[in-house]
Amino acid sequence: MAFLLHAQPSHSLPAADLRRSSPLIHRGPASVRFPLKCKAVDSYGGNSDDLYLLTGDTAPASALLSRTRLEDAINNNTTRLRIFSGTANPSLAQEISCYLGLELGKIKIKRFADGEIYVQLQESVRGCDVFLVQPTCPPANENLMELLVMIDACRRASAKTITAVIPYFGYARADRKASPFLMANRVFHITLPFYIFLQTQGRESIAAKLVANLITESGADRVLACDLHSGQSMGYFDIPVDHVYGQPVILDYLASKGISSDDLVVVSPDVGGVARARAFAKKLSDAPLAIVDKRRHGHNVAEVMNLIGDVKGKVAIMVDDMIDTAGTISKGAALLHQEGAREVYACTTHAVFSPPAISRLSSGLFQEVIITNTIPLSEQNYFPQLTVLSVANLLAETIWRVHDDCSGDIEPFSTLGID
Repeated sequence: MAFLLHAQPSHSLPAADLRRSSPLIHRGPASVRFPLKCKAVDSYGGNSDDLYLLTGDTAPASALLSRTRLEDAINNNTTRLRIFSGTANPSLAQEISCYLGLELGKIKIKRFADGEIYVQLQESVRGCDVFLVQPTCPPANENLMELLVMIDACRRASAKTITAVIPYFGYARADRKASPFLMANRVFHITLPFYIFLQTQGRESIAAKLVANLITESGADRVLACDLHSGQSMGYFDIPVDHVYGQPVILDYLASKGISSDDLVVVSPDVGGVARARAFAKKLSDAPLAIVDKRRHGHNVAEVMNLIGDVKGKVAIMVDDMIDTAGTISKGAALLHQEGAREVYACTTHAVFSPPAISRLSSGLFQEVIITNTIPLSEQNYFPQLTVLSVANLLAETIWRVHDDCSGDIEPFSTLGID
């Protein structure tokens, strides 16, 4: 059963020592370890005893220069970094702040009887770099509006910079108009092709651009997002966008399972995710790639699913950026079993889990379903095959680099997917 680690500061350690090193950080000869006192909370909310984590994961001394500046600022109470959380995913925000050795900023958020949102910062942010952690997950409209009001409150409180940390960016799938279906048919006695344009799904809103405009106009100076549905969404913003990827966290977990690289095959559940799956396979010991090709030959005609690649006797790793209703990925898993796959794993960053996703994912098709905590899960959405990994270290490292004006291409953090 998966465990969620909610970091709680130890009173016997200075704040700067509470940050644990990333499990992805390269080990070096000269290194420092960061202890962290945590409380392990199982999937059903039961608390276990306090645990002191001091793993072998370490950071080389050459990578601790920016950390040292942060520690000095925290110890001298001069840091201008402030982290606030909305109501969408407060546990992730708490992990991020604990990783950085900071306390979450005090903020009051409430809703009036008519549903209007009220936000009041309860500490000064004048001249500070403010980071607002708020995924626009379901209920998307409520959480989005809350983020906009939080940004406006910080702007009116004279914050130096405001960064919207959006682990899951809602409306990202509405990033373009549907392309017209173009069918070419050569007609007798006509030398040029005759193109027939069938009825298309036009006159649609590109909501991803609209939401980007709303965030920009509300006063945000920067956006930090995790695994956007499509890369072009970054271009919808007129402000800088830092795009981090959840792949390193999942790859590190898969590596710990000790599956032989000769038995692995990475599978894209649809043609649109081939680039993502190819990049994943390259980092997973350059594993072979397979693709589920789904075609519909006409309206009201059943889908025909074909598999491109060989999965017989192998462990199939299905990779996608999100799981919503789990229709596509579960049908793909069924096809993989038919083609002789020994085990099927589902890996995704964003667990939207709209009904009937839970029943599909827990039906026995998957050996394990691996997700991250960009979206909080309710208690009824846990099932035995589910594993939840934290992206708090990725987001925290990126936040510090934005605040400290340093790049993510410095070893050992170049593998974290920070642009």
